[in-house]
Amino acid sequence: MPSKKRPAPGLPTRKQILDFIQNSPVPAGKREIAREFGLKGQEKIQLKTLLKDMAEEGLIDGKRTAFHRMGGLPKVTVLRVIDIDEGEAIAVPDTWQAEDATPPPRIRLVEKGRGSALKKGDRVLSRTEETATGWRAFPMKKLVLRSEQVLGVVEFDGAGKPWLAPVDKRIRNSSPISDLGGAEPGELVLAEPVGRSARAAVKVTQVLGEPLAPKAFSLIAIHKHGIPNVFTEDTLGEAERMARLPLSQEQREDLRHLPIVAIDPSDARDHDDAIWAQPDGQGGFEALVAIADVSFYVRPGGEIDREARRRGNSVYFPDRVVPMLPEVLSADVCSLRAGEDRAAIACHLKIDGGGRVTDWRFTRAIVRIAEVIAYEEAQARIDRNAEEVAGGQVDLVVLQNLWACWKTLAAARAKRDPLELELPERRVKLDEKGRIAEIAIRERLDAHRVVEDFMIAANVAAAKALEAKVAPVVYRLHEPPSREKLVALKDYLATFGRKLALGQVITPGLFNRMLKDIADESEKALIMEAVLRSQTQAYYGPRNEGHFGLALGSYAHFTSPIRRYADLLVHRALVDAYHLEQPRPEGDLPPTTGLSERDREDLGRISEAISAAERRAMEAERETIDRYVAAWLSARVGEVFSTRITGVRKFGFFATIVGLGGDGLVPVSTLGDERFAYDEKAHTLAGEETGATYAVGQILPLRLAEANPLTGALKFELQEGGGRIEPRGKPQALKKRGDHLAGKRGRPANIRHQGRRKR
Repeated sequence: MPSKKRPAPGLPTRKQILDFIQNSPVPAGKREIAREFGLKGQEKIQLKTLLKDMAEEGLIDGKRTAFHRMGGLPKVTVLRVIDIDEGEAIAVPDTWQAEDATPPPRIRLVEKGRGSALKKGDRVLSRTEETATGWRAFPMKKLVLRSEQVLGVVEFDGAGKPWLAPVDKRIRNSSPISDLGGAEPGELVLAEPVGRSARAAVKVTQVLGEPLAPKAFSLIAIHKHGIPNVFTEDTLGEAERMARLPLSQEQREDLRHLPIVAIDPSDARDHDDAIWAQPDGQGGFEALVAIADVSFYVRPGGEIDREARRRGNSVYFPDRVVPMLPEVLSADVCSLRAGEDRAAIACHLKIDGGGRVTDWRFTRAIVRIAEVIAYEEAQARIDRNAEEVAGGQVDLVVLQNLWACWKTLAAARAKRDPLELELPERRVKLDEKGRIAEIAIRERLDAHRVVEDFMIAANVAAAKALEAKVAPVVYRLHEPPSREKLVALKDYLATFGRKLALGQVITPGLFNRMLKDIADESEKALIMEAVLRSQTQAYYGPRNEGHFGLALGSYAHFTSPIRRYADLLVHRALVDAYHLEQPRPEGDLPPTTGLSERDREDLGRISEAISAAERRAMEAERETIDRYVAAWLSARVGEVFSTRITGVRKFGFFATIVGLGGDGLVPVSTLGDERFAYDEKAHTLAGEETGATYAVGQILPLRLAEANPLTGALKFELQEGGGRIEPRGKPQALKKRGDHLAGKRGRPANIRHQGRRKR
């Protein structure tokens, strides 16, 4: 609705547009704005460009038919009740966009009469308004609840009635299916409840196909965790345009003459870091860590950037990667391929003979990677100490310099004494048909440590370089264990006759010395598990809390911008702080490569979002590996394995197969007829008659009783004596359908323990 006093003709200012959007009694789209300010012809075209700029700058959001102030809300929108506070309903927007990365506003719903007729979970179409004390809304219409979808497999019982068997092992019961939606028995489907009760039937909304087919396990994780895995046409189109941007040699340091190498896993999908070093003639080294210059191609406010913010990171599965960036960038233009010119941000380091980084500088550069080498191949060349290696593109001296520089960094690391816990990493290798060829623990080589210590040095340099300019930093934070966890650890250690004085300063070295002093390997495994449980989870944040595990005061993530949005933010901050901006591209592309004003003002909101995305990815990756392990073991039900107890509860204990992984439950009901007492502090179950004790870290043989590939769940039983679990096997509809996942005749080809990995 036009205002009574029409503004002067001409394009309005940003402030005028924001004021109009906020005060307009009707939804304000491009048409209403043009009418309000009397715009015609060419001015309307200019208005479209201005509104697009305002959206990219984070000032407004919404569609061209109804804009609203960024951080604000549409005049009419759907809200979801999240709490009832003293009789008043509190709600949040039902469709708050994750890529916005700001926490959704809490809105007070103003209802007629006394008390709230709404309850938690209700969805309400409401008219919103912003007041001096915050947002409030007036309900217009209560909407039908939107049910959460359930992922499961269609089964039929003996009476021919269809049921949905959930793939989430936390959901114990199957649900009756009222509408199959064309699904066949044994197919993987998405379904939603048709009622509100816990036992309501479900209807199939989407058929996903064969649940045990290759690539199905990662698909289950993607759907279950809501991982974005499809790029829009606009995002792909912008990626294609950005990929064609020319590299300006005049504005970049030319490092193509250096024999820089990328050392990566043999199955790496992208290469975003490469390293080089040479002696400086004074007992130290000059070193270079070259990182893909993703910030040159992914500009703040663009379509790629919005999608990358929403994803937060790439997610890696055995059969596929869900990339943070479109593949034309992640696997091609940004990836540091051998023999091709690539844009990089170079971290130049000076390292003295004691491994201390004495100086650093950051530049935008052009690099040409001499060779991409697998960890195993790089280690083999060093171990053989021979220059004649088939396929080698760089002289052995290049690798020898890297190893020599690393030994100084490793010496400095040893003095720092970071936390050293053995954390084995499982690796699933698939054959060309998507079947499991091998499951093993990744071998931990010096080649891994070389790259790791170079990356840590660059990450520290990036954090300190930004601090030197008083610039915004997205830190990688790992806080010391909480007092509550330390008290629990102290009580647990007391059961071994060991002490932990809580009055002293708790350092990583304290835990290292504690473990080093334990000669008995079984006891060491027990205490290592307890120390691991006492640690906090690392996260991202703009306020420095240090990194306890690495024993570092300032630490950021700088080295993986292809797969982590946090690293991209650090790159942008370096661009701003050290004046590394590139010439603005021509055409309809985002101009700047530094931080946006929105991120600069509050890094907290995006740090929380990418921390949550990281946790989501870790859980999805872990669950998928569990499903592959269960599929691998499904043909070996009844066999006895060497296992290690990983957790003890009142209802039983969990154990994992040594050298393979895959946690399974041993129910207390199968341990025998006697009663078992649970000691929460000692993490043990003890038989009241026999004294048989089961404790975390204990090694014992167990028989595999069940292996469910769909949920990733395993169940074990004692090798001899006690009760026995009746194996349920696979769901009826899946029998004889999934053995192909485990190789020939459903039997695993090989299981081996490759070694242990340290953190």
